Amino acid sequence: MNRHSLTIHYSEIPQKLLTPADATLVARALEAAQDAYAPFSKFGVGAAVLLDDGQIFTGNNQENAAFPAGICAERSVIAYIHANYPLLKIRTIAITASPCGICRQVLLESEKRAGSPIRVLLINKEVVLEFKSVKDLLPFGFDSF
Repeated sequence: MNRHSLTIHYSEIPQKLLTPADATLVARALEAAQDAYAPFSKFGVGAAVLLDDGQIFTGNNQENAAFPAGICAERSVIAYIHANYPLLKIRTIAITASPCGICRQVLLESEKRAGSPIRVLLINKEVVLEFKSVKDLLPFGFDSF
C-alpha cells in the first residue's frame, strides 16, 4: 500500500483589503444573491464572473418544486457565458457560498475548456477565500478529456 497526501492552496483576504476589481466582483455576486429564487431552501446564492475581456456577468440559484430541477448560481451564469460567449475565457468567479460538487465539476470543465486556470473567490462575511485554480476545490474531478 502506498500512502499519499494532498495539499490545497488558498489565501484568506480580508474584504477590506480586496483589490478594486475583486471588490467589484464580490459586490456583484452579493447583489445577484438578493435576486435568487429560493422559496424552498431560503438560501439565496449569487455568482459573478469576470471574463478575459473585462465583462462581468452574474447568476443566482433558481429553485424548483420538482427537486432537483433547480440550478445553482454558478451553473446559471456559466451556462449563459458558454452559450453566448463561447470563445471568451473565464478569469475569476466570485461565489457567495461554497460550490456543490456538480458546480465544482462544471467549473473544472470550464477551466479545462479554456486551457487556463479560473480564480475562485468564496465570499464570507469578513474574508474572501481565494483559490488560484478550480483544481484546489476538486483535485480528483472527472476528466472527460
